Amino acid sequence: MRNTKIALLSLSVLMASCVEAQTPPSTDAIKKLIEPRLGANVKVDSVTATPYSGLYEVRIGSDILYTDKTATYLVNGHIFNLSTGADLTRERIEEINKIKFSDLPLDKAIKAVKGDGSRVIAVFEDPNCGYCKRLRQTTLKETDNVTIYTFMYNILSDDSFVKSKNVWCAADRQKAWDDWMLNGKAPATAAAGCESPNDEVLALGHKLGIQGTPAIFFADGSRIPGAIDAKALEDKFSKIKK
Repeated sequence: MRNTKIALLSLSVLMASCVEAQTPPSTDAIKKLIEPRLGANVKVDSVTATPYSGLYEVRIGSDILYTDKTATYLVNGHIFNLSTGADLTRERIEEINKIKFSDLPLDKAIKAVKGDGSRVIAVFEDPNCGYCKRLRQTTLKETDNVTIYTFMYNILSDDSFVKSKNVWCAADRQKAWDDWMLNGKAPATAAAGCESPNDEVLALGHKLGIQGTPAIFFADGSRIPGAIDAKALEDKFSKIKK
């Protein structure tokens, strides 16, 4: 009987050890492990379990990294579904970077309506950005039935602030913007006392994490950083739920 009790006790201890070994650590525990290992100034926003071979997503601002359950290894890269070709990391970044479009201060943007204006985008552009000019000269020029809200986001030079203020203070802001971005015709100097939303737009862009121009936001809150062609823009519009 004594040997039987010892055997049963040993079996229960073994089973408990197996369960403990199989139980994954909590995401909070992994966060506490990995945050100090990434550096004193790094703030980990969240750790989330993924279905990818035991990896955990580590979100730092708008960036995504991956680690294992012991927070020993770090993976910096994108994960793809080879069956579908989907960039799963890119999809996740787009998801966490979504905004509420209706919260944008559209009164601080230049509004242009093409065709029936049924599709809506907000574009952050610097007047001295070559890629922004290319976007205007090709993609946006070729796209119809769209309402475009342009936020002049001055991040390239002090001259960007000057040009944006001059455009904002023009009698016809859209014409002044198009004259400059499409034809290289500089806007007239702003009248004395005219105020522009330059500082507010700059603060907004920083809040939204916009690090470069152009940046395009869609009605569903998703964004595309950088210039895209007309076909890619139409493809994006087709995927937005109405």
